Amino acid sequence: MENPLDIARSVLKLEADSITNLIDHLDENFEKAIDLIMQRKGRVVVLGIGKSGHIGKKIAATLASTGQPSFFIHPTEAIHGDLGMMVRGDICLMVSHSGNTSELMKTVPAIKRIGLPIISMTSHVDSKLAKYSDVVLNTYVNHEACPFNLAPTNSTTVTLAYGDALAISLLKIRGFKEEEFAMCHPGGILGKRLLTKVSDIMITENLPINSEGDPFKKALGTMSKGRQGVTIIVDGDSKCIGILTDGDLRRIFEKYEKVSEIELKKIITRNPKSISPDVLATEALKKMQDNKITSLVVVDNDKSIIGLIHIHHLLEQGFY
Repeated sequence: MENPLDIARSVLKLEADSITNLIDHLDENFEKAIDLIMQRKGRVVVLGIGKSGHIGKKIAATLASTGQPSFFIHPTEAIHGDLGMMVRGDICLMVSHSGNTSELMKTVPAIKRIGLPIISMTSHVDSKLAKYSDVVLNTYVNHEACPFNLAPTNSTTVTLAYGDALAISLLKIRGFKEEEFAMCHPGGILGKRLLTKVSDIMITENLPINSEGDPFKKALGTMSKGRQGVTIIVDGDSKCIGILTDGDLRRIFEKYEKVSEIELKKIITRNPKSISPDVLATEALKKMQDNKITSLVVVDNDKSIIGLIHIHHLLEQGFY
């Protein structure tokens, strides 16, 4: 009996080799496909059946989430009414390992009548589907990882990778930005990381603030009342000039015997790190981590204090 780990390593090696081999089969047709998609004003309509259909759904989803409107249609549903979902300006991407899938081929005449170009992804460039395609993307594999050369394994992996290459190429050529990506992913932690700004999390009321001339004892009271582990120090114009943190307190108590009447201007951390309210919360978290601090003063363009953001606010919102 073969060792399961040896079998797994063999499968992964075969699939990795198939993707590497795909690199050598990339040609001008890939560029033609990109140009054709870029020229069209509509959606990429992906069709496939069986395992190719599953891969096609993933390709359509990846395209849609990276700036290229796209959706999947099952070929059987297509010839029973869903062809009406296609309009001029769209482009069809047909996925078929053999290139001779009967259900897929039945859609070709109607798609041609609508006037849509066809890009095919197939391992057989001399197939029926290839013959009717405007661009043929060669997803050639020598052999499946399946010992009987039957179960789609290498072929589906290669097609999936080819779809990713299409999507990312389009993303980069279009200059698709992180903000646009965020608009396509508003849900879950990904959307939160890409859409949440400092202004959405910062506190703005009852900010812990002291004047630089205040005694240390008063600052302690402000910190206790504010419950943020920090107090912001301002000058006579209410501009932030420093900060006093819990960490500062420990160092002060170690250094001074009598601290209650010490003026804050003698002990505060000057020129504290600050941030704009329009910056993404993830950037605030990175700034705290890079500087090994737990809070940032939020200021506007005039350096006026408008809020405070603490690392606890970010952790409570699921930023790690």
